[in-house]
Amino acid sequence: MDPRDTAPDSWEQEDDVEATLDGQLESAFTTLNVNAKPFVPNVNAAEFVPAFVMKAHSEDHDSAAPVENGDTEMTTEEPWDQKEAEPNEEEPGGGSCGDRGPAVVATTEEMAPEMMEEEEETPVTKVPPTQPDAPKKEHINVVFIGHVDAGKSTIGGQIMYLTGMVDKRTLEKYEREAKEKNRETWYLSWALDTNQEERDKGKTVEVGRAYFETDKKHFTILDAPGHKSFVPNMIGGASQADLAVLVISARKGEFETGFEKGGQTREHAMLAKTAGVKHLIVLVNKMDDPTVNWSLERYEECKEKLVPFLKKVGFNPKKDIHFMPCSGLTGANLKEPTDRCSWYTGLPFIPHLDSLPNFNRSSDGPVRLPIVDKYKDMGTVILGKLESGSISKAQQLVMMPNRHVVEVLSLLSDDVETDDAGPGENLKLRLKGIEEEEILPGFILCNAENLCHSGRTFDAQIVIIEHKSIICPGYNAVLHIHTCIEEVQITALICLVDKKTGEKSKTRPRFVKQDQVCIARLRTAGTICLETFKDFPQMGRFTLRDEGKTIAIGKVLKLVAERD
Repeated sequence: MDPRDTAPDSWEQEDDVEATLDGQLESAFTTLNVNAKPFVPNVNAAEFVPAFVMKAHSEDHDSAAPVENGDTEMTTEEPWDQKEAEPNEEEPGGGSCGDRGPAVVATTEEMAPEMMEEEEETPVTKVPPTQPDAPKKEHINVVFIGHVDAGKSTIGGQIMYLTGMVDKRTLEKYEREAKEKNRETWYLSWALDTNQEERDKGKTVEVGRAYFETDKKHFTILDAPGHKSFVPNMIGGASQADLAVLVISARKGEFETGFEKGGQTREHAMLAKTAGVKHLIVLVNKMDDPTVNWSLERYEECKEKLVPFLKKVGFNPKKDIHFMPCSGLTGANLKEPTDRCSWYTGLPFIPHLDSLPNFNRSSDGPVRLPIVDKYKDMGTVILGKLESGSISKAQQLVMMPNRHVVEVLSLLSDDVETDDAGPGENLKLRLKGIEEEEILPGFILCNAENLCHSGRTFDAQIVIIEHKSIICPGYNAVLHIHTCIEEVQITALICLVDKKTGEKSKTRPRFVKQDQVCIARLRTAGTICLETFKDFPQMGRFTLRDEGKTIAIGKVLKLVAERD
């Protein structure tokens, strides 16, 4: 008997506990203010729809309705509720309860039509809110180039923080981790240098990608490596860019090493020009350094040394180049002007990017998408920048030079899924009808009506930039053209071109040396996709490299048909 007696006892006790809890809940709910303005409904909006039913049972469901409303209110914004809840507490309990029922009904009734609309739209909200006006914002790809340790990744990280792409909490975590490694000034660059090797050494290897938006434009950051061993990666990054930002360090000694013969500042500026970047912004970084301290003399000194060189590469100092001082670590002059630098009157970096004129791109041209990278992820995924034409979902395309017919299963533009994309956008495409192993970087997606040219032999005009000895027919180098890297041989030198007059020599030269311009016939080891510079500049300009140095830059003049 005993155990049977004790059991009901404990149940009653439990009942009491529940009853007291209910009482507490009831009293807690009376203090909630339900007349607070309705918030933008979230996915739970569905719960509010029976607003019309509530009219009939407004008295019976007095407590039920406020519970829901109060709940969502609490989760969305607490301080707001507490502010308005204070006067309610002073009121007599009955009065507030009586007021509450009908008021709730009214607000929910007003909101009902909005909610119905919201409900229909909820699936779309997974995509960032810029979905409807996405086409209005122009896509611009910005590549950060410059000598190793000039601060490219740090500026990239700082921009992402200033535009709200990286939250403060993540950066604080990076800062803690960087402090543990005694590298506290590196934490901003970790937003772009994501793998362990890059973080340990503090050097970018792969081209980092990120994106941010201003009021008028949508930017993709391509953070290129500055180290001379990774120049091929940097060329791949620059070939996707519309705009280059050359980052140079104003710190004593650092600018000089970056700019001297072996430094990367010269090579990168030249490669960017060859890759088809028309506009160059030169950011003079580390102006907050004790050796510089925002000094105008140092800024002018860097400028004077750079301008003649950039002019020689082919940039027009008046139109194509814009200099500005900044500090990547403190973020000075990136988004807001700084008091420390009263002598600089131009716009800070991000507003300057926003004010740039639009790039004219033809969306009705043939589809050309050079492939930068590929991987397996529920199918074959490729990455690349759409150079011309437009691509839409379920479109049939041809992969050159292997002529595989593929279908586009899905399109991601900067990690946001879309149905169609225009020129200049960085895309991820999921393809059907081709295996990942059958694709190589440098292949090109085209539309079947207008295939791109492919071949092995072509004539090109080349400028020898840096080579100690002479170059004769039979010389081998590595060819970088759009995203393709291929071994190439100079099979014949056709003529020399006079730099000033553009006249061609009558006789065939036996060799060419540094600073000469010549027309030569080149033959690649495998078949590659290319176009003449005249027809399609982005796919007709190239660089030749050997022994880790850029030897020549050139443009394709004519494609030579293969002899069987």
